[in-house]
Amino acid sequence: MKNYFVHESAYVDENCQIGNDTKIWHFSHIMSNCIIGEKCNIGQNVVISPQVILGNNVKIQNNVSVYTGVICEDDVFLGPSMVFTNVINPRSAVNRKEEYQKTLVKKGASIGANATIVCGNDIGQYAFVGAGAVITKEIPDFALFVGNPAKQIGWVSEYGHRLTFDDVGKAVCLETNDEYILENGKVRRA
Repeated sequence: MKNYFVHESAYVDENCQIGNDTKIWHFSHIMSNCIIGEKCNIGQNVVISPQVILGNNVKIQNNVSVYTGVICEDDVFLGPSMVFTNVINPRSAVNRKEEYQKTLVKKGASIGANATIVCGNDIGQYAFVGAGAVITKEIPDFALFVGNPAKQIGWVSEYGHRLTFDDVGKAVCLETNDEYILENGKVRRA
C-alpha cells in the first residue's frame, strides 16, 4: 500500500523507493531504481532518472530533470527549470553513460530558477545559488553564488538571509538571531 500521491498523468516506473507523504505532480516521470525520501514535492514535468537519490523534504519545482549521478540531501530546494548536467563533454554520437559524474547537493541548499549546475561540482550545506547562475566549481557551505560563471558574493544563514560579519567574524541571522562564525574562509553556525 503506497503512502504517497501520484497524479494520474505522472509515470512511476517499477523498482523505485518513494517515501511517505511525497507528492508527484502532473506529467512527471520517476524512473526505475531511484530513491525519493519522505515529504518530497515533485512539481509538474519533472524527470527523476535512474539511481538518483533524494533525501526527505526535497522540493523540486516545475520543469526540472534530475539526472543519474545527482544526490540531493534533506531539505534541498530546486527552483523552476534549473538544470543539472552529468557529462562534461557530451556528444550525440558518443555513448558516455559510463562517464557520468556525481553531483552532491547538501542539506538545506537552494538552487534558483534557471540555474545550471555543471556536473562534478558539489553544492555545500545551506548554500544559495541565485536564479540563472551557472555553477562551474564547488560551492562552500552557506555560500551565496550568482552570475555566469557564478561568483561568490556573500554568505547566507540556514534561513537564507544574507550574513554581515563584523570585524571579529561574527554575524547574526535576521530571522532567527542564530549566530554564525566566519573563520579561515568557512562559515559555521555558532
